[in-house]
Amino acid sequence: MSASQTLRAEAAKRILIKDGAYGTSIQNRKLQSADYCGGLDLLKDQRGNNDLLNITKPEVVRSICESFADAGAEILATNTFNANSISQADYGAEGLVGRINRSAAELTRAVADSYSAKDGRTRWVAGALGPTNKTLSLSPDVNDPAFREVDFDQVKSVYREQIDALVEGGVDFVLIETIFDTLNAKAAIMATLEAEQALGRELPLMISMTLTDLSGRNLSGHTVEAFWASVRHARPVTVGLNCSFGAAQLRPHLSALAGSADTLVMAYPNAGLPNELGEYDEAAEQTAAQVREWGDNGLVNIVGGCCGTTPSHIAAIAGTVRDCTPRVVPAPRPGTLLAGLEPMLIAA
Repeated sequence: MSASQTLRAEAAKRILIKDGAYGTSIQNRKLQSADYCGGLDLLKDQRGNNDLLNITKPEVVRSICESFADAGAEILATNTFNANSISQADYGAEGLVGRINRSAAELTRAVADSYSAKDGRTRWVAGALGPTNKTLSLSPDVNDPAFREVDFDQVKSVYREQIDALVEGGVDFVLIETIFDTLNAKAAIMATLEAEQALGRELPLMISMTLTDLSGRNLSGHTVEAFWASVRHARPVTVGLNCSFGAAQLRPHLSALAGSADTLVMAYPNAGLPNELGEYDEAAEQTAAQVREWGDNGLVNIVGGCCGTTPSHIAAIAGTVRDCTPRVVPAPRPGTLLAGLEPMLIAA
């Protein structure tokens, strides 16, 4: 069976568990500039370049990955949220993108395989693609609405470079996450489809949107239903929501997506809302209790954590949804589903 087939088979039996935030665990280690740089000949300060640690401090990344596996995570995402040439250009490290992604995928694959060998339970590796710090849908210049810093083909090629390296490292899925701009996501989808064609085998997708306000839209203006209509053609193994807010604030929007998406739903919220210092105070038990409510209402197939979540949060979530019945994937609705900023269903 392929990775997507085994995932769907297991998700039909129980709610699966994804890991939590690398950034939170890395920040807790109080690394210094020299730790990040690792002797590489880079001119800019690398503090905060968490992706670079895949090659300069792989033991740190591996330790975090193992801690999530110990907590019960079955879907392990690579530490590659900003491992693309657009984001790495801020650090002058864009020439290291291939190495960063291959190393991240290899070490995550090694952890997944090691834990599977111990207990016989399948673990899957998702190659994480962040949104970059550029947007295709909006102009950064208020005086020139038509201006764009990047174009579609450029963003697609940036994602293709990252995807190819993640595949070389052994990922099972491509996870396009924290999507604030649907057009950026479409560039990543196209890059994945082209990589899949070049490979001559399935390269399954996981797609996760982030909301920018409580009205339930992303930065490019799509509701969750409209977003699903915009990406459904890619036939992702999962679609869902991550980051955005805490679990309580995500609840109504997750419900809307769960009612419309004819695929598995994966959601991984922040540990509540940040405080005045940008830190997350929500205890693991609080986050888990809110995620339990998702499970009780049949909204999810896979759950995990985003900003502020630690292995303790993942362990608490895994424990509380253990006896929940997974969401039943609905049959596709007949008709043509289209979207502007809102969805439009044209009856057959």
